[in-house]
Amino acid sequence: MTARPAAGNRWGFPEALGGFAAGLVLASVAASLAGSATGFRAAPGRPLPVDVIVADLAGLWVGLVGAALVASGRHGSSRLSLRGLDRDFGLRIAGWRDLVGGAAVGLACQYVLIPLVYLPFEGIDPSLRRQLGRPAHTDTAAAHGLGPVLALVVVLVVGAPLVEELFFRGLVLRSLLARTPAPVAIVVSAVLFGLAHFEAVQFAGLALFGAVLGALAWRTGRLAPSMAAHAAFNAAAVAAVVHLH
Repeated sequence: MTARPAAGNRWGFPEALGGFAAGLVLASVAASLAGSATGFRAAPGRPLPVDVIVADLAGLWVGLVGAALVASGRHGSSRLSLRGLDRDFGLRIAGWRDLVGGAAVGLACQYVLIPLVYLPFEGIDPSLRRQLGRPAHTDTAAAHGLGPVLALVVVLVVGAPLVEELFFRGLVLRSLLARTPAPVAIVVSAVLFGLAHFEAVQFAGLALFGAVLGALAWRTGRLAPSMAAHAAFNAAAVAAVVHLH
């Protein structure tokens, strides 16, 4: 991957905060509407229907993508063009090496790095491995049949990497790079990435993975490697728990 570190943007952080807050509200409203439309009633341990999951994420993503577009339009060079988003956030692909190299990093994180992080604690709490896999099981438990599974794959393996990388490694990381040294910006954006998932047990692994994604985006100056890594990471998690019926 070509070494061309990402430049910082002295703008975007207020829009990121506002977009995230708006996304949470929209996610709650969209999930509630989807639940009402399908007759779903939430209960402890009851898996969420796929349409509720999709609605929830769609609402959140409107806020995240909207924040990036608003910030770029107000302060950057974008007029809703790919060229502008490239200049502002590094949204481009520099050949197959970005995709293949990024995917390899994502799989290494899923199968090697994250297990090593939690390995010392599994002897203390034998249920830790089950707890770590709970979010993936919750997201996929109600996916029965090819259609729902494909919907989850599109959302988790395609949509989530595109939106979250644009927001966290594009908008947030670059706004921090203009204010702090690169290691600090990477760590802070990674912590925010981990916190944004609202998963206490998985926080350490998510933050570490976020730091790897941030380092990729900063080192290459592009989002494609981190998007590919994120997609491969999520694909491995989904493949481990999804069963077609």
